[in-house]
Amino acid sequence: MDIIELLKALILGFVEGMTEFAPVSSTGHMIIVDDMWLKTEEFLGKYPANTFKIVVQLGSILAVIVVMWKRILSLVGLYNIDGQSKSMTNRFNLAHVIVGMLPAVVLGFAFKDFIDDHLFKVEHVVYALVAGAILMIAADKLAPRKPKIDSLDKISYGLAFKVGLVQCLSLWPGFSRSGATISGGVLFGMSHRVAADFTFIMAVPIMAGASLVSVLKNWDTLSMDYFGFYAVGFISSFVFALLSIKFFLALISKVKLMPFAIYRLVLAAVLCVIIFM
Repeated sequence: MDIIELLKALILGFVEGMTEFAPVSSTGHMIIVDDMWLKTEEFLGKYPANTFKIVVQLGSILAVIVVMWKRILSLVGLYNIDGQSKSMTNRFNLAHVIVGMLPAVVLGFAFKDFIDDHLFKVEHVVYALVAGAILMIAADKLAPRKPKIDSLDKISYGLAFKVGLVQCLSLWPGFSRSGATISGGVLFGMSHRVAADFTFIMAVPIMAGASLVSVLKNWDTLSMDYFGFYAVGFISSFVFALLSIKFFLALISKVKLMPFAIYRLVLAAVLCVIIFM
């Protein structure tokens, strides 16, 4: 493997890490950058290239664990995040995460082949960018002026499930998992920060599971010759995700979703000019 291919992995890791937790779609951005510029499919093959776009998210997962390790350990009662004694049934716990991720897991298993075969294309990403932007604008416009849910511990199981249903939209590459779940959470009464925290925590098992399934499904097509490519992408994703998570969490309560929606619409317009003109 030459230095050019490793540089491509570094760039894709950068794109993944910087966009995974902003509501702009990391998968969509990787498809755009790869299909229109880097073209890793030419030397990896179609399915290994799609697998890379998913597996490189593991670096971002590790970044979430590093940043939010206290809250993650508190899910299973291994850390008391606020220093007070609360039963697991009266606070945000692992069951909320499971309930929230269940709809996307079921649909993801059911439609994975269709998604891999038909939706990992730039033109489909363009449509998803626009659709996601519309949802985000609606969330900001229709959200309650004073959110009822200003803490993770106020999230009910029913609310977690409803947000999980909205998260299913993110199975469409380009829609954005964080964009879908934050928008859903805000529409259902969460503050932007609480919706973002819930999104990030749910990301850990969902992204890890999606990566594992993709690797197992395409195991026969993967080659150790490209281990370095995957490793560079993973490390790059981890480093840049660490930077982006802290920045985004500090930003989301101030600017909300509208600037990201505008960015998505501008990007979609630029892509339409490139693709269809």
